Amino acid sequence: MTELATPPVLTSKDFATDQEVRWCPGCGDYSILAQVQKVFPTLGIPRENFVILSGIGCSSRFPYYMNTYGMHSIHGRATAIASGLKASRPELSIWIVTGDGDCLSIGGNHTIHLLRRNFDVNVLLFNNQIYGLTKGQYSPTSEVNKVTKSTPVGSLDHPFNPLALALGADATFIARTMDRDPKHLQQMLLRSHAHHGASFLEIYQNCNIFNDGTFEMFSEKATKAEETIFLEQGQPLVFGANKDKGIRLDGYKPQIVSLSDYSTEDLWVHDEHDFYKAQILVRIFDDPHNEGHFPRPFGVFYQGERATYEDQMQHQLDEIITAKGFGDLDKLLEGKESWLID
Repeated sequence: MTELATPPVLTSKDFATDQEVRWCPGCGDYSILAQVQKVFPTLGIPRENFVILSGIGCSSRFPYYMNTYGMHSIHGRATAIASGLKASRPELSIWIVTGDGDCLSIGGNHTIHLLRRNFDVNVLLFNNQIYGLTKGQYSPTSEVNKVTKSTPVGSLDHPFNPLALALGADATFIARTMDRDPKHLQQMLLRSHAHHGASFLEIYQNCNIFNDGTFEMFSEKATKAEETIFLEQGQPLVFGANKDKGIRLDGYKPQIVSLSDYSTEDLWVHDEHDFYKAQILVRIFDDPHNEGHFPRPFGVFYQGERATYEDQMQHQLDEIITAKGFGDLDKLLEGKESWLID
């Protein structure tokens, strides 16, 4: 009688490589790498079924540091390569590591089509609002009037809001986290993996060389409670150092209120399956029509259900095979059909 071998118990060390990590000391990428290496062993997936794909940028060195299959591909095209791989090998757990420049500039077109097709892959967008690898030019997410080497008197470009862009492309899972909150980052990685469809996780990542401290207000103890709001399914939107503030909706207009004047029953209760309210939530901090200074939301903004591309493709193939049988390539090549090439 043959006994089935017990799969080995994996640890974070099993996902580390012998490659020297070549990021600047203090870079937020170190934290993201550490959390991914902690989460992967808990997913119950054989190590050989993980694939890390990246494009070009500081974050794109990620495949070298993960002891999995992977590819450091071309600028902005990791999403296209991931699409082809998932279509041909749907059983693989595919993770796309990309930056705000790689994903939203040269790769913007590929990103939106990956999301609308809804391949079951995971996009990790490292957003540091700067081009770090090429030494500090402004990126598609840099704020207006950003002074950089390429915009010495300030940039004029209106920045992308990555989650609003993803929602507009009909992404079925969008979330935000940050490098300096490892527990929350781990939770969002687990949620991304659990979603069947394209997950889009924006990670605020500090570039301590060319854009240091741009997200500091969301992680420092003195400001975090007032500047952030963490989304929890079925819970009212409450924030503040003393949990004394909340957000309510006046129709579809968000308002900051004091809990000395309102109760939690008056507040906006988060529902990550509500597509329409998700559109308000992703824009809550940058909508010029909103009155007051709103905290930055973190967590799962939206999760919906829609058939994945690879599932639909397999269903289509099964229907054709049932109707017409398997094709015969040799018969096709030996047949009387011909093509005239001018």
